[in-house]
Amino acid sequence: MISKAKIKYIKSLEHKKFRKAEQVFVAEGPKVIGDMMQTTSPKIIVAVKDWFDKHHVPTDTERITVTEEELAKTSFLQHPQEVLAVFPIQPFTAMATNELTGLEIALDGVQDPGNLGTIIRIADWFGIENIYCSTDTVDAFGPKTVQATMGSLSRVTVTYGDLTSRLTSLPPTTPIYGTLLDGDNLYEQPLEPKGVIVMGNEGNGISPQIKKLINRKLFIPNFPKGRKTADSLNVAIATAIVCAEFRRR
Repeated sequence: MISKAKIKYIKSLEHKKFRKAEQVFVAEGPKVIGDMMQTTSPKIIVAVKDWFDKHHVPTDTERITVTEEELAKTSFLQHPQEVLAVFPIQPFTAMATNELTGLEIALDGVQDPGNLGTIIRIADWFGIENIYCSTDTVDAFGPKTVQATMGSLSRVTVTYGDLTSRLTSLPPTTPIYGTLLDGDNLYEQPLEPKGVIVMGNEGNGISPQIKKLINRKLFIPNFPKGRKTADSLNVAIATAIVCAEFRRR
């Protein structure tokens, strides 16, 4: 059984200010929680009895057994999936360093939780372990974003900060890539195995101040050349195309 106070507490974590104050976030479903538990122990697990019967729970985790009806009252999902957990944020974040060990994605004002979650999942697929987000990028630890990552948040570190400071702190020879309408054909340009891929806001693209710091402008061409097409690509789709080309080389 779960108390009304505990339901209220978990529901409050839908809002960024409460997640920030408590330094925790909510994940749901066996797949997502299973991946997250490989990184750190949850503070709280709320689950139906069948889930607890099949899974080991760390001794320092608060365990709450509920009915499906109680889980539905606690969950953020339209169709709850057996289990919900509250995790600490800290193990999934890190301080950025001035050295790159490989490719890094930088996000400049991405606003949609689904897009951010998908980009985290794309980074995981292509072996990109670090994403640096501008302070106006949507929170990676909101329920919609966490679910969209499908567990990839456990393998990709997300850091927030001043994006201009981040890019200018890197060695001047660091390739900083960005997709721009005046860029060069992605498929014809040399691509380095170490550098930063900047992706911009859904409506406005990369901001003017960040655009000045890009030293490798890329363009994803439409086909056939000259044919009238959509004005732009979804930022997550564009990220996948760019990352795939980097890894193809």
